[in-house]
Amino acid sequence: MKRVLVTGAAGFIGSHLSHALVERGIEVVCIDDFTDSYDPTEKLIRASRLADLSSVEFVRGDLASMDIHSHLKSVDTVFHLAGRAGVRSSFSSYPSYVHDNIVATTQLVRAITDVARPIRLVYASSSSVYGDAPRPFKETMDTAPISPYGKSKLASESLVLGAKSEKVSVVALRYFTVYGPEQRPDMGIRKFIIQALLNQEIEIYGDGRQSRDFTYVGDIVDATIRAGMADVSGIAINIGGGSTVTLLEVMDVIARLRGKELRLHFGAFAQGDVMHTGADLTRAKYYLDFCSGTSFSEGVAREYAWLEKKLSDVGALEVVG
Repeated sequence: MKRVLVTGAAGFIGSHLSHALVERGIEVVCIDDFTDSYDPTEKLIRASRLADLSSVEFVRGDLASMDIHSHLKSVDTVFHLAGRAGVRSSFSSYPSYVHDNIVATTQLVRAITDVARPIRLVYASSSSVYGDAPRPFKETMDTAPISPYGKSKLASESLVLGAKSEKVSVVALRYFTVYGPEQRPDMGIRKFIIQALLNQEIEIYGDGRQSRDFTYVGDIVDATIRAGMADVSGIAINIGGGSTVTLLEVMDVIARLRGKELRLHFGAFAQGDVMHTGADLTRAKYYLDFCSGTSFSEGVAREYAWLEKKLSDVGALEVVG
């Protein structure tokens, strides 16, 4: 890889990926539309950091409507991370998911297939495509998403995998619950840590026994870059952390970091949330030589430190005392 395109470059994972590519001496064209899926201020800050780098070209635009062709010039690889995430909000605002996920991916795939030279497309899919499947989730399983978000990701994944040709090589990475510094504000671990730091009651949907295959963002970036260089095309590959953790175990890790008992409140299970996830990583090991290198406790400690500094910088922790 010499020059690549990253969509969703101002997002949580996209910004980490873009910085990692630059560190490897790769030129990066970054595209982001700064949608309102969450506070765009965080995205703008990340974009500013990227735009300051000499090997980065940052473009603001909506993939669903912009002319992408000009930005594909001399690009050998496209990492498609743009899209609207979040299970719960997809039930009330599905048209936005259709636009940001399905329509945007359709337009990008069309532009890539017009390129008259070999090009690689890596798509960031989601474990949500499996729904409430038996563990471990294997790529050969029938997909059965139970949320509009999962359905939009599966439709987009199908578009990408269907673009495979002699000159377009494609792979879809099914990410499993990504966490770490810069995590989206709507995601559980970030909300739990902030509530713990502010001595607030922590709201848990369900009984806390549901589990997730949490994957540290640095490991996700490693796997994604490996996928950009791998000699495989036309398949989906799970990218997970290698072990499952219950929400109650998440609380134990945060409590140890906080050094005090947490106040928990248990509510109803959230619509669209599955009980358990767990990735079969056989393909990831075989095709990408990937294995997660960050333990859950280590990864949460890094996110905890990031959020503690973030809150301290705005004086929030001083108010709490």
